[in-house]
Amino acid sequence: MGTTLHNRIYLGRGSLLASRRMQAALALALGALAGVGIVWAAVRTMK
Repeated sequence: MGTTLHNRIYLGRGSLLASRRMQAALALALGALAGVGIVWAAVRTMK
């Protein structure tokens, strides 16, 4: 999956869109991970 995205970016077809999409996906993934971590920490402290 990562290689195909890399190839698309390197081809230069909508590289700006691809990078923005990658940034949005990364931000979403990081946000989701952070949310899960916060919830997990809260649940651990509650128990």
